[in-house]
Amino acid sequence: MDKFKAFRIFKDDGKTAGRVVEVALDELSSGEVVFETAYSSVNYKDALAATGAGKIVRRFPMVGGIDAAGTVVASGDARFRVGDQVICTSYDMGVAHDGGYSRYCRVPAEWVVPLPEGLGLFEAMALGTAGYTAGLAIVLLELNGMQPANGKVLVNGATGGVATLAIDMLSGLGYEITAVTGKDGEHGFLREIGAAEVLARRSLDMGTRPLEKATWAAAFDSVGGEQLAWLTRTMQPHGVIASFGNAGGIELNTTVLPFILRGVRLIGVDSAFTPMPLRRKVWARLATDLKPRHLGEIALTIGLADLPGYFQKMLQAGIKGRAVVRVS
Repeated sequence: MDKFKAFRIFKDDGKTAGRVVEVALDELSSGEVVFETAYSSVNYKDALAATGAGKIVRRFPMVGGIDAAGTVVASGDARFRVGDQVICTSYDMGVAHDGGYSRYCRVPAEWVVPLPEGLGLFEAMALGTAGYTAGLAIVLLELNGMQPANGKVLVNGATGGVATLAIDMLSGLGYEITAVTGKDGEHGFLREIGAAEVLARRSLDMGTRPLEKATWAAAFDSVGGEQLAWLTRTMQPHGVIASFGNAGGIELNTTVLPFILRGVRLIGVDSAFTPMPLRRKVWARLATDLKPRHLGEIALTIGLADLPGYFQKMLQAGIKGRAVVRVS
């Protein structure tokens, strides 16, 4: 196999940066399954890794990209055959194992999910880790009693990749969604993908009492910090919160009162190392009842060479929705 293009992250003179280079298959991390990558995607974690804004990458050089979808070209594992279409997201992809920004990926078989019927490779990466996280959060909250009849669902940080997909999925399931965003120009977009109500972040009255007016039956939070603390105080009795981000900070200053007086449940969502049976269940639902109806509005397509500029926009909160990376 000849050399091929990949977006590789280097650390030179203490500075982290990525660029498109030529690599050979034997330069990539080991694994039983090799597939030709059709598409990857861009997640906030990818931007942190490729720019050095976060201490994500554990060895250099590293092919970036925590997501990939493509067609198997070689396999040392009987579960996967040449020609199979597959997805590989999270685990150590793009962190300690060469990732999806490469024409070919070589990965452990234990990380690979067969592409479910009902999804194409582009759609799988329009979802990617962001869509998988949204789907996993919905499944976990359903297991903890979330259902449309319980009342309003708040989605925080609403223009982010996970949040936009969550809004689309939840509205398709019949939930009444309130979206919270700091981007005044995106209210129309959020309504188009399913939000019944959009609140400007600056308009929120977060209050100071340990318990505020009980408002939300469920909440999806990518922000953390002060806004997550506010959510704990404003949940209805037996309300459930999915926590999957920290764009607003890692501290959580609240009291035990929401948990012991209202029975609020705060559910952590770890999409990186989900056990494979649950991972396959979530992907199966992403191809059926959780499949977003507005992927065309939520996702745009870029190339490997576009990644540095897109990373900077993402870190400056200048994007909405999802970017799919055309690799092959």
